[in-house]
Amino acid sequence: MIGPAQTLLDAIRVGGDVSVKEGCASGDCGACTVVLASLNSDGSSIHWAAVNSCIRLAGSALATKIYTAQDLPRLNQGQLHPVQQALVDCHASQCGFCTPGFVMSLFALYMTTVARGQKVTHAQAVDALSGNLCRCTGYAPILQAALTMHQYPVVLIDEKALVQELLVRAENEEQALQGLKGYHRPKTLKDLLALRSHNPNALLAAGTTDAGLWITKQLQSFEQVIDITATPELLNLSCDDHTMRIGAGRTLSQVFEVLTGEWPEIKTFLGRFAGLPIRNSATLGGNIANGSPIGDCMPLLLALNAELILSRLGEKTIVSRTVMLSDFYLAYKKTRLQPDEILQAIRIPRRGANEHLRAYKVSKRFEDDISAVCLVVWLCEKDAVIHSIRMGAGGVAAVPARAHKAEAALLGSLIEPASFDRAAKVIQDEFQPISDMRASGEYRRQVLGNLLVRLGRALASGEEESLDGWHSPELFIGQEPDQQQQPFNKDH
Repeated sequence: MIGPAQTLLDAIRVGGDVSVKEGCASGDCGACTVVLASLNSDGSSIHWAAVNSCIRLAGSALATKIYTAQDLPRLNQGQLHPVQQALVDCHASQCGFCTPGFVMSLFALYMTTVARGQKVTHAQAVDALSGNLCRCTGYAPILQAALTMHQYPVVLIDEKALVQELLVRAENEEQALQGLKGYHRPKTLKDLLALRSHNPNALLAAGTTDAGLWITKQLQSFEQVIDITATPELLNLSCDDHTMRIGAGRTLSQVFEVLTGEWPEIKTFLGRFAGLPIRNSATLGGNIANGSPIGDCMPLLLALNAELILSRLGEKTIVSRTVMLSDFYLAYKKTRLQPDEILQAIRIPRRGANEHLRAYKVSKRFEDDISAVCLVVWLCEKDAVIHSIRMGAGGVAAVPARAHKAEAALLGSLIEPASFDRAAKVIQDEFQPISDMRASGEYRRQVLGNLLVRLGRALASGEEESLDGWHSPELFIGQEPDQQQQPFNKDH
């Protein structure tokens, strides 16, 4: 019997599959990557997701089918899977410790591209591998392997049979949970709130991309775990003409896809939020409720004027209240969420006419790194005058914060560099950030001002900024990202 807070990695290895490695035990390196096949919301198709098993709880995978590098040859009649064969032929494995994780990240990509008759693009390969680290600096041949997987005979999975298998797993989930004493996975909001009310000290678990570290790094133990990822009311996503409502249990990958549909200019910013396996597990609600001052979602949501729906179980019915995100944080890691409440959903206004959104993240590494400074600016203009404006800042205070003084300095101003130059001085005085390992307080203040100066020049010129210019992934393989890949010569 596994414990309620046992990680998926431990459960897999105890079960005898040692192809899954523990590298960092914090979701950073990707050596532990596995692929989960689960049912999409339509109940008739498969969702493929690479996740970090080192910080994912075992109970969260009960209704899924887990694939590891050890499983792949079984899909190809005992021979290496095309993903594995491509890595071998491209000489993409050096010390080999990280290789199973790369295999599984590429397998998830394979199932959503090659298995569906599509070739992998350079951008897709870079994104799929964003959560995997190679300590031997072997990225060039690994990327080459990703781009040549389609050259091998395609190995398909009978998805209709897999759907039926997953339906059976879902039906038997309650029985499986009996082997996880203390692990709860409620199927209705009322049941979830009742459990929350009776177990206020239980770990409220979603993707556990942060809580997993409490277990692996801080060695905390939890006798009661409430898994919210099977509660439909926390998974809903709906839009009307004015508002987008996002269930707090939606993963960041799912949420970011919707947000980039509304605001395509923030795609690069959202792509820099951790690696893909983290985004496939982490939830928007978890990122908000965690209350970290350096979480990148909060500055964005502050700029978008998000409001939160908090729910609890009353005497006879569910009681909900609405709190603006800008009023949600009280102090460092302290929020308005009561012990018997849960964050049910997030509401965001839909995009209107003449609106601009710019999101900036400054960190030591371009990918998979925590922000030193995050600044997101939303504004609406009328006749080249700023009619309304909101700024969300991260990494510069004890909580994610609105830059109210800088907003006031810009409200009613012409969209010209001089307006933003003046506001840059205001925002530098508005915050007194601390110095830590990521940046000094003075550096953070300087960057805040510089970002407003940069924004002013970009808006005044009418040109769209491209944050992709901060990073050149093509340098890894010495060619332009869009350059047509030549077939790999297996004889050389």
